Amino acid sequence: MRPRGRPSFTPPMLRDFDNWQRLITSNFGSDQTELRYLILGSRSPGVFCFGGDLALFQDLIRSGDRQALAQYGFRCVEILHRNMRSLDLPMLTIGLVEGAALGGGFEALLSFDFIIAERGATFGLPETLFGLFPGMGAHAILSRKLGTAMADRLILSNETYTAEQMHDLGIVHYLAEPGEGAKACREFIKRSERRHPGLVSARKAMKYTRPIELRELKDIVEMWADAAIQLTEQDLKVMSRLTRAQERVAAA
Repeated sequence: MRPRGRPSFTPPMLRDFDNWQRLITSNFGSDQTELRYLILGSRSPGVFCFGGDLALFQDLIRSGDRQALAQYGFRCVEILHRNMRSLDLPMLTIGLVEGAALGGGFEALLSFDFIIAERGATFGLPETLFGLFPGMGAHAILSRKLGTAMADRLILSNETYTAEQMHDLGIVHYLAEPGEGAKACREFIKRSERRHPGLVSARKAMKYTRPIELRELKDIVEMWADAAIQLTEQDLKVMSRLTRAQERVAAA
């Protein structure tokens, strides 16, 4: 996957994720080659992911295409939900954060078994800045991990949080020094190898105690699409300014 432009979940990127997951499930498994760890990082310097395709959102909102907004969201949460289930394989999933993880980028990370972040990485949910809310999993996952009060704080604060703050909350599992995220992943795998079956079973049991069904995620997407289609031109201007600011960061 080598996206161009603003590092976000564009339709081509979502297609890449669909294909990635399909190829993994068709080529690995108990009766095929064993896959024990799956790591997702980013090739964009200083950015894990800026989240949703804001340029696309603006076009769809201005044209009044609520159905296309909902379909975009459904596609996102289907990918996220499959990752939450570890693609139904006995493996551990790891999200590697070496830069900014905002909006849907942060939400995507929440679907991994473990998050390893370099010091200096940042996390945030900026959607309320332009009259929306994170509609691709944040409410469902954060409320179960942190409780509704803390989830509300993260979702509504418009603040950017450091990797250290996310580690203190238990969202980030391991911290790495800048530039050493990949090395930290290798070290994690080495430490985990002997107890891999136990870790896989423990993660499976944890998900059983706080299940998140795809229907719940899609219901929230419906609410998100309803809210998005009501955004004003002023809201869209704020969204556009954020898009341009993120593009400048990506180009720096």
